[in-house]
Formats: sequence, C-alpha cells, structure tokens
Amino acid sequence: MNENLFASFIAPTILGLPAAVLIILFPPLLIPTSKYLINNRLITTQQWLIKLTSKQMMTMHNTKGRTWSLMLVSLIIFIATTNLLGLLPHSFTPTTQLSMNLAMAIPLWAGAVIMGFRSKIKNALAHFLPQGTPTPLIPMLVIIETISLLIQPMALAVRLTANITAGHLLTHLIGSATLAMSTINLPSTLIIFTILILLTILEIAVALIQAYVFTLLVSLYLHDNT
Repeated sequence: MNENLFASFIAPTILGLPAAVLIILFPPLLIPTSKYLINNRLITTQQWLIKLTSKQMMTMHNTKGRTWSLMLVSLIIFIATTNLLGLLPHSFTPTTQLSMNLAMAIPLWAGAVIMGFRSKIKNALAHFLPQGTPTPLIPMLVIIETISLLIQPMALAVRLTANITAGHLLTHLIGSATLAMSTINLPSTLIIFTILILLTILEIAVALIQAYVFTLLVSLYLHDNT
C-alpha cells in the first residue's frame, strides 16, 4: 500500500512526460468489435446493453435531441470503463481529477444551452423567471436562476469526482487496516477483509452508476433545451 493516502490520485508520468493522455485513450481499446456476420455472446451482450441504455436515455428526446445519441453512448461507455479500470491495483483513475470532469461537463452543458437559445429562445429565457413571480422578487429570482444555470457543469463534475474519490479513499483505508491487522489478530483480519470485498463490489456498482448518472443529467439538460 502507498504511504501517502493521496498518492494514487497524482497524475502519472513516464520519463517526465504526463501519461494521463495515454491512460484516457486506453479504455476504448478494450471495447470488443466483430468482423463476422454472426456475433459471439460477448459482442451480442455488449450491443444489447448499449441499445438498452440508448433507448432509455433517448426516449424522452425529440428528433433534434436524438442526434446526440452517439455522443451520449460514447460518453457513458468511456466513463464506465475508466472508472472500472481505476479499481485495479496500482492504477490511475482520470475521473478522480476535477479538471478532466470539468473538461467533459462544460462543453456538453454549453452545447445543450447554446442549442436551447438558438432553437427556442423564449422557452430558454422563461426558465430565468417563473410565471406569476411578484414584481419585487424578479431581480433576485433572475440572479438565482442564472447562478443555478451556471453551476450545472460544476455540479456534474464535482459529483463524479467526489463519489469516485471517496470510494478510492475508503478502499485504501480498509485495505491498509487489513494489512495492519494481519500480523495482530487473524479473526479481525478476516472480518475486515470480508468488508473490503463487499466494498469492492459496491465500488464496481458505484463506478457504473456514476457513469449513468453523469450521462443521464447531460441528457436531461439536453432535453430541457431541445
């Protein structure tokens, strides 16, 4: 185990050069493809999951919103594979970096908002002032709604960063406790090790759920602006 609790969150380097770009490009290489007419079970299961996820996210969208389907499916696959690879020992998880999550959230949010202002500007502006608002409260509500709109990408990025980072830290702490207790008390070590296994299973679920939540919120922002 690393002595520094936050050592696993430091961007790795190779010969002094940042390796984060190579790590980010690595997950797409793990997605299997088929050159044959009849797919095997792995490819069939993968296609079924992609179709199910795409159908669930795109059902509420109109024709203009469904043009984003390829981007959203690629986004959820990328985040899910990156989160899962980060659970491997001595690995680096790019989604624990707030800068990377902001780099994903801001362009997608900005694209959805700009599309909303271009296609239906009246509805977009109506979100800043709810109907029936008393006149003295109009300036305050406009400011509040503007701030809530601008913090949406920050909320997306912070949510993903906090959940993945918290899980990694908790796994690190329980793993350190298991290693320390192994030379002191064997029954306690087995109990802590069982907790570590259950936590690892939970982290796998969290990695997939957070990828889905991030993409679903982007999809909802898109729905509100199309």
